[in-house]
Parts: sequence; structure tokens; C-alpha cells
Amino acid sequence: MVTKRNLLGAGISSTAMAIVLAAGMAPSAALAQEANPVDTDIADEDEAVEATPENVIIVSGFRQSLETAVAEKRNSDLILESVTAEDIGKLPDDSIGESIARLPGVTSQRLNGRANVIAIRGLGPDFSQTLLNGREQTSTGDNRAVEFDQYPSEVVNQVVVYKTPSASLVGQGLVGTIDVRTIRPLEARESVFAIGAKGSYADLGKLNAGSEEFGYRVNATYVDQFADDTFGVALSAAYTDEPYQLQEFNAWGYSGSGEAGSPFAIAGSKSFVTSTQLQRIGVNGTFQARLSDNLMATVDGFYSNFDDDQSKRGIELPLSFFGTTFDPSTATTTTTEFGEFATSGTFENVQGVVRNDIFQRKADLYSGGLNLAYEGDDGWSAFFDFGYSRTDRNELSIESYAGTGFNWDDPNRVGDEFAADDVTDTIGFQSGTTGTVFSPSLDYSDPTLIVLTDPLGWGGSLTVPQAGYYNNRILEDELKQYRVGVAKELEGFVSAARFGLAYTDRSKSLVPDEFLVRLRDGLTELAVPSDALLRPTNLDYLGLGPIVSYDARTLIDDGTLILEPNTSNDIPRKAYRITEDLMTAYLQFDVEQQLGAGMLTGNFGVQAINTVQKSDGVAFADVDGDGAEDRIDVSGGADFWDVLPSANLSLRLDSGWVFRLAASRQIQRPQLDDLRIAIGYNIVTQEDGQSPTGAYPYISGNGGNPALRPYRANAVDFNIEKYFGGGAGVVALQLFYKDIVSYIDNDVAVFDYTGFPLPVGQAPATPIGLLNSEVNTGGGNFYGAELSATLPLDTFTETLDGFGVTGGVGYTKTEIENAQGEIDVIPGYSKWVANGTAYFEKWGFNARGSVRYRSEFLADFTGFGGNITRRLARAETIVDAQIGYDFQDGSALEGLSVYIQGQNLTNQPFVSQFDVPVPEAVIDNQEYGRRFLAGFTYRF
Repeated sequence: MVTKRNLLGAGISSTAMAIVLAAGMAPSAALAQEANPVDTDIADEDEAVEATPENVIIVSGFRQSLETAVAEKRNSDLILESVTAEDIGKLPDDSIGESIARLPGVTSQRLNGRANVIAIRGLGPDFSQTLLNGREQTSTGDNRAVEFDQYPSEVVNQVVVYKTPSASLVGQGLVGTIDVRTIRPLEARESVFAIGAKGSYADLGKLNAGSEEFGYRVNATYVDQFADDTFGVALSAAYTDEPYQLQEFNAWGYSGSGEAGSPFAIAGSKSFVTSTQLQRIGVNGTFQARLSDNLMATVDGFYSNFDDDQSKRGIELPLSFFGTTFDPSTATTTTTEFGEFATSGTFENVQGVVRNDIFQRKADLYSGGLNLAYEGDDGWSAFFDFGYSRTDRNELSIESYAGTGFNWDDPNRVGDEFAADDVTDTIGFQSGTTGTVFSPSLDYSDPTLIVLTDPLGWGGSLTVPQAGYYNNRILEDELKQYRVGVAKELEGFVSAARFGLAYTDRSKSLVPDEFLVRLRDGLTELAVPSDALLRPTNLDYLGLGPIVSYDARTLIDDGTLILEPNTSNDIPRKAYRITEDLMTAYLQFDVEQQLGAGMLTGNFGVQAINTVQKSDGVAFADVDGDGAEDRIDVSGGADFWDVLPSANLSLRLDSGWVFRLAASRQIQRPQLDDLRIAIGYNIVTQEDGQSPTGAYPYISGNGGNPALRPYRANAVDFNIEKYFGGGAGVVALQLFYKDIVSYIDNDVAVFDYTGFPLPVGQAPATPIGLLNSEVNTGGGNFYGAELSATLPLDTFTETLDGFGVTGGVGYTKTEIENAQGEIDVIPGYSKWVANGTAYFEKWGFNARGSVRYRSEFLADFTGFGGNITRRLARAETIVDAQIGYDFQDGSALEGLSVYIQGQNLTNQPFVSQFDVPVPEAVIDNQEYGRRFLAGFTYRF
């Protein structure tokens, strides 16, 4: 039971206790002895500190959010960071992802300008886990990483990032666990009705026809308690309709050897302007009932409908292929340590492809659960929790091609050469540190010149053009989790013992639905219907001028473009269904012992997880001897255990110093699509020295690996923290080391093909063969340090009352080896991350400016058909600011807060680099522009 004595014994002051209550948090959540909020104790209101004017220092707004986070950090026995809403339904940032990315040692990757996925301690989203109210969640992405733009910030009350695990923390990640929490009405202890609205403006303007530059968000929250605070309800809803604009330069790559006469030069470009309209509705509801003095029931549910509709228009330019010519002797070059690089020149015979593409992602996310928590008068407590999460996602990608003509039907064409009467372009180029600018000789906005066709013969047909491609990816992700636990308070060094069981059942499937796009009536060329033409899209930022524009969906609907099913075996080969059954048991002992001028608190224990994973899919082999591949349903998987001991000890001194030591065994499950069993294989009859058994013939294949084990690491953390200013300020040094004992990388490994049908007449000597796939391999060292601080400046002098700073800097070093024994570039890894916020808050006025930085990292980019492509992203620095005013007590407008925000004020682009680190060798340069928002919240 959490009492005033226990809170003060853990080092929390009466002021900090008041802050916790004012923020709508249960003291048990702040204490975080149980790492998971669904395990929280029922507070005894008779023993808790009363929130009365005599013993409460009222702090509000951003400063309240910081002080609550400091209290959470101080009183937890796990190493963590957190962010709490400034008020009901009001996180400190426009986006939940932005708020998390400002925490020490945490950063994000942007998608269309939004903070989309989170990296902890320099590692990307594949190495952490996300929970909602302590329960594991499905994702709108292909893998486990939650995309945080699926959660409206207005329905979130708090986010906690655990950097170390405890035995009772179920669903933990390798570098951290992110727990997103919504309001608990009986913990809020007051009735609230609040509404809010904001408008947004994207300063790049309306880049595509039909797009917008202005958007809006509206939200409402209602919290109330009934029947002497024995029943409570919290309801939140938020709706978003906002545009995002993007100007992108993209290079296919760079050709040449870098030697004299063969400089590196841009090999091709596929650049777009993208206009996104994000429409999202999020609804959250929680009902709590104190069924007796000892029993609390909590039922909560969350629903999000997400529609991200993108229009992508641009030109694809093959510059070193398809018969183009480039004379290096006429180019301007610069000498680098990697060789000669062409900064300008001219390409001739360029056959450009005008692209009018669509990318639309729709997702419905359902999440909720039931929690029963029992708190006995004799020190016994218990809980039962059921959680459910489901995501249904449709991801539609439509490519539509147009150009000066269809060339494959020209009898004079030989190989990649163009016929003499083909209309081609002579294009000059200048490559710089932000990409390449072109100087074309054709007018790509002329609808009599640019027609629907297959300009480069991508369809591979001499008579039937492929005028585009239609790819619909249908994903379903469902997760059920059951948990029970029991605890007993004890006397002595061990203050409590906890035991629990959890069962998690998850399944995820992908069904690809793909079509070739043809022209009606078997035509090879067709003018865009005049009534379908839209305002030309301006590519002046690339020097390409305007281009012909239309909506491909309109042309499909009116029959101008015809969909022809793609019958290639490559399509069903992509399909998969993956199931995971996890049985987890834990035993944890809490520690509390007075030691002279301080107190030792913490926990130690062990978590054991049995994993049964299975993948169903298809394989292809000629099993009937007709020379064609046959489709065979196959399945595979693995059954294994992980034993995860952990310990967290904190020495808390009366002087405000806290010393922490944590040690644990940690895991992170493989990406879900790496577990797919879809495998293509054949029989190798020639003795090539590669047979794993030395016998021939043998089987060789490629695909997924359903037998993958998790990433595994042994970790040690050490923290030194100093609290001051009545507990409102902190300076912390965090040191961590992880010994990665099992890593996942692509390699050729031995694979057992037992149960797979074999080609007729080609029986291998043994079912043991080779598989090119993701495999478990050795790891290496991963270590670093973080220095963070939250400093209310009035701690040092009253003249700075209202001023403060918060932020941190983190350094990580990786020495992890890939399957070839080389130091690997880990997805999402940044050596340096830093962030800082300076603020002023007084007399109702508030202002703050924020900066966040991350060094270069291996970033995820969406490729063809929604597949992820990874490229090295340059370092970036993001600058945001906000000013606002809260009308004070006694004012006619009491309860009203108004504010304006500016995001990405320096217009920092998102840039990826060619393998040769020459500044001009840009692969992607994505410019999102600045965003400005103005809004209000009103609390009745």
C-alpha cells in the first residue's frame, strides 16, 4: 500500500507528492515499484497526503509537466524518463512522437515531417517495445515498432520510457520499453470537461492539385467521478485533418569508377512532390469502479481510424541507362579522396517517365482491456488483466507512367537504343550538397507531348505496354494478452514478493493483391483525357518546370486504365501468416532498507519466457515434372525458452543524491516479416564446394527464417543523480553497457528442408541445405553515456523565477559484428543524440524553444510497394518554438489557454547519402518546410 510514509521514505517530498496528485497520477504510478501500471496498488486516501491549500504548492503548465517527470524519475527503482500532459488532454507538443523525442537519450525519425518512430539510446525502433497502459500493442507498420502518429496526443496523459527492465515488466525491449498511458478517472480526483482546437499551416503551400495548405485538429475530454468517488469515467476524442507537403530529390545512385575519364556521376533520378492529407480520429474511454474497499475494476478502450492519402507527382530520369549518352570530357568535376566526382554536365537521349502516383494507407486500430486489482488489509494483493489489440491495414500503391511515346513497339529499336524519330531530352545537370538540379529541353507539361504509355518498356512486352502498377497490401495484426499476479508485503530487507504469469497470443498476416496497369483497348499510347487533366505540378525546385498531372484513380474508375492481375509466383511468395504464443512467468522481490543517512530500494528477480513461433506460407518447386514451378503450402517455426534475470538497486541519500545500479538479461524479438516462411529453392547438382554436408546434390534457397531467435544481450547500467530545488530539478549521469550475445543479420546458413516437397527427379542427398536469409549470429559491445538536466533557474536566484532549461546529450558506441565479422551499421543507430528546451512560464505567459539533434544513422525509407529500403541519413537538427497565455483565476476567460507553435523553423531537410561519402552524392533530400499552428484549450 502506498502511503505518505512510503513515499517520503523513498525520497519524495510533500511538494513533489502534491505535484503527482495535481497531475492526475496515482502515487503508485509515480512510485513505479511495479513497472507496469496495470499492477498498481489502490491508494489509501486516509493515509495519503491531502491536497489542501495549506500543504500544496500549485504548479501548472509546462513546469508542472517537468516537475512530475522529475518526481517519476526520482521515485522509480527502474531507470526511466517520462513526459506528462501539462493539463488534461494537453501534452507539451503537437505530437506524442515529438514529446517522446525530447527525452534524454531518445530521438525520432521523421515521416512526411512528423516524428513517426522512436530510437532509444541511439538504436532504432526495432530494438524497443511499446505498450499502451502496460499492454503490448499491434502496429500500423509491417513489424513490431509502433508508429506514434497513430496515437493522438490529445488522448495521452503520460508516456514513460523504461531504460532498464524489472522481472515484472512484461513485454520489455532490448534498449527500452515505452509505456503510453491514458487518464484514469479515479486517479484524477476531480471533474474535468475540456475542449481544444488548433489550425495548422504548411508553408510549402499547395504543391499538388487538390492538396491543402491549411488544416485543423479538434479534441474534447471529459472526466468525472460519482457515488462518493467509487465510480469514475474518462472520455477523450480527437480528430485531425491536416496536410503535409514534401519536395523530394531522389537519385537512383551514382555511376562511374571515380577514376580519370570515369567520374562518379548521377545515374538517374526519381523525384517527387508529395502532398499528404492525414485524417485521423482517436477515441479513448476508461471506466473505473471501486467495487469494495479492497477491489478496483478498470475497463478501458482505444480506437483510431487512420487515413494517410498521398499524391506523388514527379519525373523519373534514367541518366546512365536505356540508351542515354554522357561525355565525361565535357563535365565539370571535383577531386575528392574517393576519386573524381562530376558536379555538372549534360546527358543526351534521355527518355523521361512522368509519374502520377498514389500512396494511401488506411488503418483501424482497436485496443482495450479489463483489469481487476485487489488490495488486502493483510499485505496481500493480486490482479487480473486482459488486453486486446488489433490493427487492420490497407496499403495501396498506384504507379502511373506517361512519356513521349512507347518505344518497344518500334521495329528499329535494338536493345537499349532509341529510334531516330523518338522524342528524347537533352538535360543538363548540376549536383550539389542538397541534390541535383536539371536543365531540360522538353516541356513536360504539354499534354500533346506527354501521353499515357510505357516509355522505357518496363513491362517487357514488344506490343503491350505496362502503363503502371497497382499494389494493394492487406495486413491484419491481432494480439491477446492475459496476466495474473499476486504480491505479499514483507518485513525486513525484502519488503515485498511478487509472482505473476502472462500469456500472449499474436498473429500477423500479409495478403498482397497486385495488378499490372494497361491502357484500354490494347492501345500502346493514349492521351490523358482532357477532363482528367489537373493543374500542372511545379518542379521548379529541380529545374524541371511543370509536368502533366492527373489522378490515376480517376482513370482507373473511368476505364482509361485497366487492371490486369499479376499472376507471377513472386506475388503469393510475399504472403505470410505468423503466430507467436508466449508464456511468461516472473518472480520478483522488492527491497527497502534504511542505510544510515539514506535508503536502499529496488528489486531483483527473474522472468522466464517460453516462445512458440510459427509461420505459414508458400514455397515453389517443380514437383510434378512439367518444368513449371508448383505452389506448395509450407509451415515452420521454433519453440524455445529465454530466462531473464534482472536487478535494480537505488541508494537514496537525504542530501538529494541517488545512485543506481542495474543489471539484466534482455531480449528483442525479430522483425515479424523476417519470420515469414515464404521460400524459393532449387537443387544444386554441380559440385561447387558449398554443400553444408559435403554431399551432392543439395538444396539452396532464399526467403524468410521462421526459426529465428531474438536479439539477446547482457546489460549493466549505472546512474548518478542529484535532485535539488525542492525536488523540481535534477542533473543525471547515465552509463550503460550491453554485451550483445545474439544478433540478427543476413547470411547464408544451414537449413533443414525436411517436409518441403522436392522437384521431380532431383532428389538431394540430404534434406540439409542452405538458405539465404536473416540468421542469428554473434554480436559485440554496445555502450555509452547520457548526461541530462532539468533546471528551474529560480533554484539559483529569485531574479530568474519562471525561467528554466531541460535536456540532455547521449553518446553511444557500437562494436557489433555482422555475419561476416565486420562492424555492422545497425538500423537507426546514431552515435550522438541531443536535445534541449529553454522556457519561461509566469503570470500566465509561457514561451519555450526546443532543439533536438541526432548524428547520421541508417534510416528507413518507403520503397516500391511499401517495402522498406535502408540508407544512411545525414545528421539533422530540428528547431521548434511555442508561446502561449493561460488566463488567470478571476479573469472572465479563466480556464482558457491560447498558443501558437512553429515546427522545423530552420526548414531542416531529411537527407540520405550515397555509399561514397561525397557531400554532393545525395540519394534523398526531403524538404518538409515549416509548419505553424495556432490553437486554444478551454477547461470548464
